[in-house]
Amino acid sequence: MSVFAFYLFAIATITGGLFTVISRHPVHSVLWLILAFLSSAGLFVLLGAEFVAMLLVIVYVGAVAVLFLFVVMMLDIDFAELKAQMAKYMPLALLIALILLMQLVMAFGVWETADTAEAARLAVTPAGVHNTEALGLLLYDRYFLLFQLAGLILLVAMIGAIVLTLRHRKDIKRQNVLAQMWRDPKKALEMRDVKPGQGL
Repeated sequence: MSVFAFYLFAIATITGGLFTVISRHPVHSVLWLILAFLSSAGLFVLLGAEFVAMLLVIVYVGAVAVLFLFVVMMLDIDFAELKAQMAKYMPLALLIALILLMQLVMAFGVWETADTAEAARLAVTPAGVHNTEALGLLLYDRYFLLFQLAGLILLVAMIGAIVLTLRHRKDIKRQNVLAQMWRDPKKALEMRDVKPGQGL
């Protein structure tokens, strides 16, 4: 049963990834991407990494893929013009895909599993410890400073992106809360004597 599930998830992952690239409609591409994510999560469950599988479903399927889907559906994109521009770069894309395929064939052709791999995994994950607990101990104990440093780098990158893209436009009327609070009611209201038949 596990072998059948492995081949089922593997074929679904490859199919989802392939149709994500070659699908003509962007919404269909995002749906195929969600299938690839869910199938990859199934492969992680078969490997015994349930925590990583749930992260894949919650983060990628629940946030990233749905965000892609809503952005693609809400943006007014001229797909005909986009496809015309993509066709211009098709020979270069096929060349890059061929090079990547050759590299994968060369890498998997000489792939050998080390004899010490199982012992190294047992050293990281002791016997009787669940993989989620082992991952938490590894991140928050052995690599705690590196984990916090990675979070700090991401925070600085996010602030830098906001600062670089922030533009103060002068043609937009912005709300000044302090000016509204400190305004004088005597100056805010002006009485005018409008005569009949005249406008302001």
